[in-house]
Amino acid sequence: MMPPEMTLTFEQKLANYAELAVRVGVGLQPGQRLIVNAPVATAELARLIVEKAYQAGARLVDVIWDDDATTLARFRYAPRDSFEELATWRLDAMMAAAERGDAVLSIRATDPDLLAGQDPELVATLQRVTAAYRKPYSVKVMSNAFNWNLISAPLPAWAQRIFPQESAERAVELLWEAIFQATRADQPDPVRAWQQHLEALEAARTRLNDRQFDGLRFKGPGTDLFVGLPERHVWAGGSSQGKNGTTFVANIPTEEVFTAPHRDRTEGTVSATKPLAYAGNLIEGIRLRFEGGRVVEANATRGQDILRKLVETDEGSQRLGEVALVPNSSPISQLGLLFFNTLYDENAASHIAIGSAYRFNLEGGEALSEEEFGARGGNTSLTHVDWMIGSGELDVIGVHKDGREEPVMLGGEWALQ
Repeated sequence: MMPPEMTLTFEQKLANYAELAVRVGVGLQPGQRLIVNAPVATAELARLIVEKAYQAGARLVDVIWDDDATTLARFRYAPRDSFEELATWRLDAMMAAAERGDAVLSIRATDPDLLAGQDPELVATLQRVTAAYRKPYSVKVMSNAFNWNLISAPLPAWAQRIFPQESAERAVELLWEAIFQATRADQPDPVRAWQQHLEALEAARTRLNDRQFDGLRFKGPGTDLFVGLPERHVWAGGSSQGKNGTTFVANIPTEEVFTAPHRDRTEGTVSATKPLAYAGNLIEGIRLRFEGGRVVEANATRGQDILRKLVETDEGSQRLGEVALVPNSSPISQLGLLFFNTLYDENAASHIAIGSAYRFNLEGGEALSEEEFGARGGNTSLTHVDWMIGSGELDVIGVHKDGREEPVMLGGEWALQ
């Protein structure tokens, strides 16, 4: 704990957070352009990011605003046959930025219950139409074609979901403090703190890349799952290298190392350890069963219709595209909070994702055609949705090609040396 004289003010922490997002997160380069995606409710942070970006040498910074209230209004009042239509200008701007090699920084914040009670068919339709139009941009994201970053910021409805006994104002204050702690923005030199953290993540991914396990076996309450790994898979985590020559950290916070599973080699049953906030709905009690890499049973205690629509998005959404390891002792886990926000909850627990795999998780994957990528075991889909399976009771065992087993995590903590 810092001495009282070193305690930072809210304004100092917020400035640190914006600085981290620009310099460490998106890794903005002098002369580079930047697009910021931000909910209107996060305007204070977005404006500070714009200032920090220009101070870091940005040539041009633009903000694309969105708003929960306008999204909800569409679901309440728009014609039921209009959800196949999409306002494409926002995604067109993002694609143009990616093709120029610009940077993109997104503040992802929404009410996790925004669309609760809305027609799941309409939710699924909008998700599918958006994902289909967004696919060329998503391919660039998953190939690290440019530098990008995701952060978050409190909204009153989200904050009160985490702190239901508090007033909206106090809940926002408490969530800001949790975010500052989770992102190390509350430290006097957060950039140095992140450099040390990134070195630790690099060491973890190096140990896993050196092993080149044939697969991982997950065992815990409600989980007995084998995830096969492709030959020449690549563990990533922490900083990434963009094809435009930048170094960036895609998520702040991040505590994970991750790779691509083989699309055909997942077997067994897996249960979620945290709810999933997806498309304005909460999905709780997720339990999936896999055979031959494919989901053959999908159940949830809440939001089952949404879960099944997600799994049925396309053929690839029935398979895994990511497996990620996070120690139970991660700073976010130790906060003891359920964030109802995947950016945070996925960094509190080991997790898997159904849908598309990142091309860079296969050696040489960025240069492969879709067919070649699939032949190597990589999965392709319109979607990519992470959900949490880790806890202090999860063991992860690495399986070598000759059948030998080696502990990777025991009781949710690293065992691999």
